[in-house]
Amino acid sequence: MKKDNLYNDLKRQILTMELEPGSSLDETRLSEEYQISRTPLRDVFRRLAGEGYLEIVNNRGTSVSSMSHKTLRNFFLTAPMMYTAIGRLATENATRKQIDALKTVQQEFRDAAAKEDPESLVYWNDKFHSLMGEMADNPYLKPSYERLLIDHARISQTFYRPKNQTMQENLEEAAGHHDAMIHCIEQGNAEGMVGLIREHWELSREHMEMFVRPDPLPIDI
Repeated sequence: MKKDNLYNDLKRQILTMELEPGSSLDETRLSEEYQISRTPLRDVFRRLAGEGYLEIVNNRGTSVSSMSHKTLRNFFLTAPMMYTAIGRLATENATRKQIDALKTVQQEFRDAAAKEDPESLVYWNDKFHSLMGEMADNPYLKPSYERLLIDHARISQTFYRPKNQTMQENLEEAAGHHDAMIHCIEQGNAEGMVGLIREHWELSREHMEMFVRPDPLPIDI
């Protein structure tokens, strides 16, 4: 139970940027906070490292996975292709139980949007797309897809945090895309899903690029 709590908390903190990319983890503090010894704590670290959330370097400790220029470039090159492949496979392989779970997650996403809760939006959006990866049921794509979702969640902070009318409209459109994706999965409509994913990606891409390319400071300050 203590290991599960530590695992889930660290995962959430990384996805929501509470723990920033590249930041070091304090084993002593975490061991005391979660009342857990070093051996199970390091088991959790190794599990998260294997999933792409952490980086473990001998004699240098454990840190949150960084997001270098190369990482971000590869993300923007790879994401559209990966999401399209996963979406197509999800429409072909999803079970009724998985579809019901996806609908539950989508309702959580809409509830978070109504409350304007950015951390919950990041979490439930990640859960929505993670479930689609499970639906795709492809052992070759799944590890890469799940690694991609980590950086997607971290970069997408810019999508959910601005408080303006445009963001609210885009958020409602994104939620509508999710609903339409569920419909395509229920209907087995692979081509419709591919088109939706392309629209969904374009909607979020510009906002995510703000993470890499923020608006410049005004010259006269």
